[in-house]
Amino acid sequence: MTGFNDPAFFGDRYADRYDEFTSLDPAPAVAFLAGLARGDARVLELAIGTGRVAIPLAERGYTVEGIDGSAAMIERMHAKAGGRAIRAVVGDMADVAGVEGPYQLAFLVYNTIFNLPSQARQVDCFRNVAEVLETGGLFVIECFIQNVADFDRGQRVATRFLSEDAVNMEFMLHDPVAQTVTYQRVTFDERGTTLNPLRLRYCWPSELDLMAQLAGMHLRERYSDWDRSPFTAASTRHVSVYEKR
Repeated sequence: MTGFNDPAFFGDRYADRYDEFTSLDPAPAVAFLAGLARGDARVLELAIGTGRVAIPLAERGYTVEGIDGSAAMIERMHAKAGGRAIRAVVGDMADVAGVEGPYQLAFLVYNTIFNLPSQARQVDCFRNVAEVLETGGLFVIECFIQNVADFDRGQRVATRFLSEDAVNMEFMLHDPVAQTVTYQRVTFDERGTTLNPLRLRYCWPSELDLMAQLAGMHLRERYSDWDRSPFTAASTRHVSVYEKR
């Protein structure tokens, strides 16, 4: 499974169905980000994907640029209305290479920082984002909080969808030392068997805060969701805003 370390691995496998796979309303994220950005702001999205957030944000008048490990993802974005106007480069988001700051705002949504394969690469991402942010610039990330109680002896099997003609199941292995969850989402239907693998290296909020500190940033705000609801011990996800000193 060395493919998990390839920046293009996720996008190349999911590009053709990513919007369906992540059928979330981008409007709350777009509104939140627009509330942080100045009218003349240059904005950078890491793991820009198919432009689910970038395109509507650009339509508000911001100069949005992006990085993605997968050329297939960027091609999907450029095929959409408004997508061609967004400059995006193919590269590893941990390196933040191929773009030139300074940016007033950078962001990573939908848990995507967890796609980076190790703590070291996640630290690299924070450090390199800080390099392209202007002083006082903001880095916004959206992440889930891993519930380790979901696993029994380090594993879990779940049925995601079931009908007369198909079943979609999810197999997961949890490594609490590496803080990784390896997924295999398997669909059985009239076409046969389809495998959709994924590995995430999750972080605790306090760990992300330390990564930010090492990069010269500090936590400015944290919420449970894009609606700015308070972050509490019961929160299962968070939206965190870091500021470059």
